[in-house]
Amino acid sequence: MSSIPALLRDRIAATPDAEAYRVPSDDGWISLSWREVGERVRRLALGLAGLGAGPGKRVSILCSTRLEWILADLAVLSTGAATTTIYPSNTAAESAFVINDSGSVIVIAENDDQVAKLRSVRKELADVTHVVVIDGAAGDDGWVVTLDSVPTDEGDHDAMVDAITADDLATLIYTSGTTGRPKGVELTHDNWLFAAGSVREIELLTPDDLHFLWLPLSHSFGKLLEVVMIDAGVPTAIDGRLDKIVENLGTLRPTFMAAAPRIFEKVHNTVAATVQREGGAKLKIFNWARQTGIRVSRARQRGATIPLTTRIEYALADRLVFGKLRERFGGRIRYFISGAAPLSKDVAEFFDGAGLTILEGYGLTETSAGSFLNRPESVRFGSVGPPLPGTQVRIAEDGEILVGGRGVMRGYHGLPDETAEALVDGWLHTGDIGELDSAGRLIITDRKKELIKTSGGKYVAPTYLEGRIKAACPFLSHVFVHGDRRNYCTALVTLDMDVVRPWAEAEGLPTDPERLREHPRLREEVGRAVDQVNADQAGYSTIKKFAVLAEDFSVESGELTPSLKVKRKAVEERHGKVLDSFYTD
Repeated sequence: MSSIPALLRDRIAATPDAEAYRVPSDDGWISLSWREVGERVRRLALGLAGLGAGPGKRVSILCSTRLEWILADLAVLSTGAATTTIYPSNTAAESAFVINDSGSVIVIAENDDQVAKLRSVRKELADVTHVVVIDGAAGDDGWVVTLDSVPTDEGDHDAMVDAITADDLATLIYTSGTTGRPKGVELTHDNWLFAAGSVREIELLTPDDLHFLWLPLSHSFGKLLEVVMIDAGVPTAIDGRLDKIVENLGTLRPTFMAAAPRIFEKVHNTVAATVQREGGAKLKIFNWARQTGIRVSRARQRGATIPLTTRIEYALADRLVFGKLRERFGGRIRYFISGAAPLSKDVAEFFDGAGLTILEGYGLTETSAGSFLNRPESVRFGSVGPPLPGTQVRIAEDGEILVGGRGVMRGYHGLPDETAEALVDGWLHTGDIGELDSAGRLIITDRKKELIKTSGGKYVAPTYLEGRIKAACPFLSHVFVHGDRRNYCTALVTLDMDVVRPWAEAEGLPTDPERLREHPRLREEVGRAVDQVNADQAGYSTIKKFAVLAEDFSVESGELTPSLKVKRKAVEERHGKVLDSFYTD
């Protein structure tokens, strides 16, 4: 197998009439077979080739997750060109940087709003000959054309595909960067084929599964899922609208879904806050069921035999609590996959106890997204599992995780010095700190550059504390632990208003975030969570003070990356006065 388009061609030949994708419509959901997908990709590839796409060229996609994103990506790759991904939330200036740095000659934009971004910076996009809009109007000067109007020139699609080699560039994904300028990660066809083959080898999915995809395809995690499903022949229902996730789960009843930890935290916090608000017998039953489920989960992780009395209790907890939770996800989920950020162990064990196992994995854009994954038969929460087949791992003397294998990137686009710093003797220096347990599973303790070193010389892992505090208080959306070069640690917390507002109303408290954040009852709830986490921490890593912010962190405010990671430097700069006030006494 030499390329992703060749992989698609083999899939079409093997199962031409099987369902490939399912998409929402006004009348429900519409299915497309692999044969239908192949024909649409063929026509679009020939059309894009007529507009200038081809070997050595780059085409940018500025679009949210939808079927047309995948069709456009596969068509671009079929011409021999490489796809450059752009987050739809990027500003005009950010989009222009990626387009220019990648040397893209065509941009495929989702709608008129995205086209307006491009028009506002058109003078900077000297290499862009055409913008192809999916849902929008063509321009009078021919620079913007509609997707439906792209002419299908005569050509030999198979010959184009045959000319692609495994080492050809397939994708440029710009790391959103918690610090510094974005870097274009160069990933070849072989990188993606290796990653997809690794997932196939562990037999995680079958054609009988139904995959629900809403993750950003502009992110490496989403892109990996695209290739994995082609490789495995798994049908995928696609809808990138975040406000439709819960509704779609109930309608589609998928067997498999990947998500960022925030989704699982949101469900956990909503359920916990709801029963806490109702109180009484419901709260007692929920807490009992939760503890029963966690006992069962921990026994399974140890490989221990579950006593008969616990099995009886668990069956009752399942009937009273857990079965209802599974129905929220459609009732057919075999397991979830979590990636892109650390998943709280407390949240993971809660879901596992409820019969909704989350397989946490780990990978970077630089490693084609997938490098490690917990296996269904040997889950250990708090770890990201063993390496996927073919991936090599080392732990450096300073604890840094080094990754090798065919999934590792070719390099950073146009940045030889940065490439040489990241890739040493074939090993990618990830910047993450971790260790391997006795079973070869990787446990990540923190980011190398994000470890806090207090003024007393002690190292603190902030993300560990942040995850535990969030799990201990369902009202919180984000926690930010601070203390680098300070004499103790402090924290900023933000509220999840969808969860906290019903509680505040029931308690007769103000629902305006500015007033609620200083209310003693709210601070008492947050303080209880902080004290709970502090109880088993060394003195130097305990949170001495905290502040509740009125506004949540967001991509728009610059405090989150498009993949929802916290930009620590941006948070410290924006809330510097609050942080400094913790240390003025």
